[in-house]
Amino acid sequence: MMFRLRAEMNSFYNAFDHERLSNWEASGDFRTPFQMDRDRVLHTPAFRRMQSKTQVFWSGEYDFYRTRLTHSLEVAQIGRSICHWLKQDSELLRDDHFIDPELVEVICLSHDLGHPPFGHAGERSLNFLMKDYGGFEGNAQTLRLLTERIFSVKRSGMDPTRAFLDGVLKYKTLWSELNKQGEAPENHFIYDSQAAYLDWAIGGNDFPVEYTPGDERDKFKSIECQVMDWADDTAYSLNDLADSVRAGFLSIHRIEQWAEKTGNSCGEGSPLGDLIKAIRGNRVEPFAGKRIGKYIQSARLVEDTNCMSALTNRYRYRLEVDADIRAESEVFKKLAFQVVFLSPELKQLEHKGNFMLERLWEVLKTRYIDGLSIGGQNFQILPKDDAEEIEAQDDVNERARLVCDFLAGMTDSSAVRLYKRLFIPDFGSIGDLVG
Repeated sequence: MMFRLRAEMNSFYNAFDHERLSNWEASGDFRTPFQMDRDRVLHTPAFRRMQSKTQVFWSGEYDFYRTRLTHSLEVAQIGRSICHWLKQDSELLRDDHFIDPELVEVICLSHDLGHPPFGHAGERSLNFLMKDYGGFEGNAQTLRLLTERIFSVKRSGMDPTRAFLDGVLKYKTLWSELNKQGEAPENHFIYDSQAAYLDWAIGGNDFPVEYTPGDERDKFKSIECQVMDWADDTAYSLNDLADSVRAGFLSIHRIEQWAEKTGNSCGEGSPLGDLIKAIRGNRVEPFAGKRIGKYIQSARLVEDTNCMSALTNRYRYRLEVDADIRAESEVFKKLAFQVVFLSPELKQLEHKGNFMLERLWEVLKTRYIDGLSIGGQNFQILPKDDAEEIEAQDDVNERARLVCDFLAGMTDSSAVRLYKRLFIPDFGSIGDLVG
C-alpha cells in the first residue's frame, strides 16, 4: 500500500505510533497517516472557529492582531522549522530516520483547538463554572474534540493516530488527582473521563512512581509534544510581543519602568535593549522574525531512557534549548504577562467576557442541567440538536459537560451575540444566527 511505503521510508516511527483508536487502516491512500491527521483537522469547523477566538487582544477589534488561528499557524511553521533544523543539526537523525514535520505541524495546528472564547480568561471562567462537574481545561478540551466531538454533525472524533494524540497531551494528570481536599485545580489536567485515552496513548504502561501527578508527570512528553511546546513558547514570547507593541501596550517607557522594577537590564546587547532599539527603529516585526530563527537553532536533541523509550522513538529523545535563549524567552514572557496581560485595559475586557459567560451559564444550567423551567416556561434556548443531546442524558455531569462543550465551542463574536439576544431587549431578530 502506498501510504505504508511512504511511512516506512521514515524508520523513526513504527506501527505503535501509526495505530489509530479504532484500529482502522487506510487502503490505497496516497497520504501518510500523519498527513491524514493534518488534513482532517484543517477541514473542521473547530479549526475555522479559531479565527474568531482571542489570542491576546479580542478578535475582530483590529485586523492585524493575532487570533488563535493565526497564532496556531505560526506555531505550526515554527514547529516544522525546528524539525528541519534538528534533522540537519543532530547526528541522531538521518534522511530515513527523522521527526516528521507534518506530524508536528498537525500537533501545533491543534494545540489550541479546545480553547473557549475570550482567551485564558474564558478558560478560567469555564473551569470555575464546571468545578462541581469535573472542571474545564483547554488542553483537555482539545483531547475531547479530537476523540469525541470534532465532527459536529456526527458528534464524533477524528480517530487520531497514537503519535498525534500523544503529541497534544501536554498534561497527563487527571482532574481528580489534583482535586485535593475539595479544592478544584486551576489548570493543567485532563478530564477523569479521558483516562482511557491517556492509557491508550502510552500503550497501557504505568507511570513510574517518581512521575507524581502534576508538574513531574506533565514533564513526560513525546519529542513532538516538546517541539510543539517550544514552538508555542517562541511564538508567545516574540510574535505576541510584537502585537503588544503595535497595540500601544508596550512602549519604551513601560519597558524601562518594568526593567527597573524587576532588575532586568535594558543595556545595549541585552534582550530588552534589543527590543527597545527595534521599537525606536520601527522594526519590531523584523526583530521578532530574526529572533525566531535564533530560537529554532537553539534547540538540540539529547538521548533519553524512560518507561516508553524502548517502545517508541518518540520517547527516546529529549529536546534541550540553550540556557541563554530559554532565559531570554522567560524575560519576554514575563514582560508580556506583567505589563500587557495584567493591564487594567485587558482585565476590564476579561471581566466583561467572564460576566457574559457566567450569565449564559446560569441560564443554560437552569434550563438544561438542572432541568428547571425559567419563569414557569421551558424555553428552547439552544439549537435543536444540542438540546436533544443534552436532554437525553440522565447523568447531571454529562449534561453539564455538553453545555460546557457548547459554550467552549463558541467564538468571541457568537458568544457576544447570544448574550445580547438573551439579555439586551432591543437587540436581535428572529433571523439572527446563534452561532
